[in-house]
Amino acid sequence: MSLHAITVREYARLTTEPAAPSLDYAQVSPSAFDWLCELSASFSRSGAALLQRDGHRVLKLDSYVGVIETPCGTRLEILPKHTERADCLKESRQLLQRMIATALDLPVRQVGAADLQLFDAPLSEWVMRQFLEALDYLLKRGLRFDYQRVEEEQCFLCGQLNVVAQMRRPPGRQHHFQIRHDLFLPDCAENRLLRLVLDRVCKSTDEPGNWRLAHELRSLLQDIPASRNVRQDFKQWRGDRLMAHYQPVRPWCELILGEQSPLSVSGDWRGISLLFPMERLFERHIEVLLGKQLPSGARLLPQRARHSLCTHRDEPIFRLKPDLLLEHEGLAWVLDTKWKLIDAAARERNYGLSQADFYQLYAYGQSYLQGQGEMVLIYPRTERFREPLEPFAFSAQLGLWVLPFDLLAGELLGGERAGLPLGC
Repeated sequence: MSLHAITVREYARLTTEPAAPSLDYAQVSPSAFDWLCELSASFSRSGAALLQRDGHRVLKLDSYVGVIETPCGTRLEILPKHTERADCLKESRQLLQRMIATALDLPVRQVGAADLQLFDAPLSEWVMRQFLEALDYLLKRGLRFDYQRVEEEQCFLCGQLNVVAQMRRPPGRQHHFQIRHDLFLPDCAENRLLRLVLDRVCKSTDEPGNWRLAHELRSLLQDIPASRNVRQDFKQWRGDRLMAHYQPVRPWCELILGEQSPLSVSGDWRGISLLFPMERLFERHIEVLLGKQLPSGARLLPQRARHSLCTHRDEPIFRLKPDLLLEHEGLAWVLDTKWKLIDAAARERNYGLSQADFYQLYAYGQSYLQGQGEMVLIYPRTERFREPLEPFAFSAQLGLWVLPFDLLAGELLGGERAGLPLGC
């Protein structure tokens, strides 16, 4: 089944009516429209809002990015909206690739002229290419074989005679031997998972280079059965020294099979579907990159819930969980990330900042900093938000900085103003 590829970005509208395609508006088939409505309903029951109806024939996407494949052959690629510009498809796609690789700590192989960052293809094809490159590297190092005990009947002796079974042979069958012996086979949990992922890639890929490499590798794994129990085989995946060369390919297996994706598509149809909440992806991306810039002894703690807003019947209620808590040399900073485009020139609209976010940060400051110190709100850097805003003061001792994070350079701008120990 050939796939019809559609690329949009967050908050785009999808309709069944004829429409000029763009990153913010696209036409889908009625069958894909109905399937997306059913998918959204299943997500809503679990507390996630994938999209919302905007009229009878229009769907508006929410803040989720990734790839969804429908049973009718529509591949919907959703990119992050990090700019107001409409000519940013390649830039947005590469940004999403970097953020996913960083957030999930995925090993990205880069090999000279075949630099995978330059592989300008939909997200699903990029993920499949990463898996294929990792699998190709693994096969060049060699598959892992294991001895497996086999009990069978043969007309010759091999290995060990199963005396008890042999004595139970009926008359006329005593010339056949019941034997036990070991076979050196590649049929192990790791290889079964590789075969399952490779089969899925062979069926899903439309990119010629991916298709060619996938089928070349498939011929090398044709004697290995595909996994029938994914979770059990992942539990049996070994991490010892002899399996070290298998480790780079495992995250890609988990991603393609949905074991590492924050949201998985349920039901009978399971294409290459990867969905990520953009708010959480942005938070994790910043956590990883800032963690690499900290000096020795500094700690960046995610989602700590040490304090609550109040107590009720001597029990804490309404837990306060800042995105990040930075501690260094007896000092602490509360950092909160927000995936939202703000405008540094829109003073009359409070720059697009949310009053609820400020209430939240004020509560964090009172609980985690005892009302004294610096807090930071981090937003993506855009054309309308290039420099840190002037500081906000809750009191003479408690301040708040609104800083831009440069997604291209991977740097937080103005961190030194808040006293953050970055790059020390």
